[in-house]
Amino acid sequence: MDISYIINELGEDREQYFNAVAPPIIQSSNFACKTVAQLRHMLQHEPEVHFYTRGNNPTVTILEQKIAALEGAEHAIAFGSGIAAVSAAVLSQVKAGDHIVCVQKPYTWTNALMKKFLPRFGVEVTMVDGTDAENYRAAIQPNTKVLYLETPNSFTFELQDIAAVVAIAKENGLVTIIDNSYACPLYQNPIKMGVDLVVHSATKYIGGHSDVMGGIICGRKETINRIFEAEFMTLGAVLSPHDAWLLLRGLRTLPVRMERIAATTRVVTTYLEKHPKVEQVLFPFLPSHPQHDLAHRQMRNNSGQFSIKLKTQEIDKVDLFCDSLQHFLMAASWGGHESLAYPVSASYTSGSYKSSLPYNLIRFYIGLEDADYLIKDMEQAFAKT
Repeated sequence: MDISYIINELGEDREQYFNAVAPPIIQSSNFACKTVAQLRHMLQHEPEVHFYTRGNNPTVTILEQKIAALEGAEHAIAFGSGIAAVSAAVLSQVKAGDHIVCVQKPYTWTNALMKKFLPRFGVEVTMVDGTDAENYRAAIQPNTKVLYLETPNSFTFELQDIAAVVAIAKENGLVTIIDNSYACPLYQNPIKMGVDLVVHSATKYIGGHSDVMGGIICGRKETINRIFEAEFMTLGAVLSPHDAWLLLRGLRTLPVRMERIAATTRVVTTYLEKHPKVEQVLFPFLPSHPQHDLAHRQMRNNSGQFSIKLKTQEIDKVDLFCDSLQHFLMAASWGGHESLAYPVSASYTSGSYKSSLPYNLIRFYIGLEDADYLIKDMEQAFAKT
């Protein structure tokens, strides 16, 4: 299915809403029936009909259809945040007494889910170095149910070989779940590599404007409908119609935004790799990166995130560099029009350090600004350290 068709036309029956170019926000909590027979049908087929917005909503449905098609999935379900989607996907596959093998250093709240939340309910989690797929195999136990991937993973951007991990999962009858937020559906499609469930923080590239939160799970229709009837309807982390409309707006420009972000990021990372005050650039699409070939094999292009290690052991110099940046906002998240910097040194307080990452690590996100504009800003910040 053509990407242009998916983004601009799929799911949009304009004749139903006055031929409006933009789909309407159906801001209704419920939908009426004319007869008892119709109501009975609605109750019996709630995953497929618009009955109550906590379940399905027409505006949200258009978004779900588009994301599913972009991922090459049969079906998708939208949530109010990325971590809501991650949590529902994981919870749908485990029960007390089960075991998960998860990549090391995932997204912060995924890490909290795995290490703090799931153990409270009798689910054991083993974290592994995902750069070697055999580490997943070695960690499998008789009660293992899920292999969890996030590639590239947060902050340090190591990759997992998706096809290799999927092969291990299939040999052992296990479910694979992957967070595909970094690459977005345009640049990596894990379902085509055999992954069972793909999750996204739609807050990031899909939204694209830093003004909306959302999450998506993509997979087989049967699996998504089971999640709908259990974790989704029970826990109620639903996406509002207005937020779905904002995400649809973001989708319209996703290809052109991603192309611009990718190109600028390559220029900036090449500059940083040569800078005398940078110890290391963590970016899989640099030719010097040890997983460069794998990145090109399973991703169609890079996106806008990378990290650097400053060549200093002084935390004050790390802070000074970041404080001196004038055109990078210091903030969490990513995926919008604005470039961002997030220093791990922010975890250092009152003589203690609360992160397993090196304190000279700074995560950057490249937005839609010109490369020269961002490089000049970095250069003046380097000059002060």
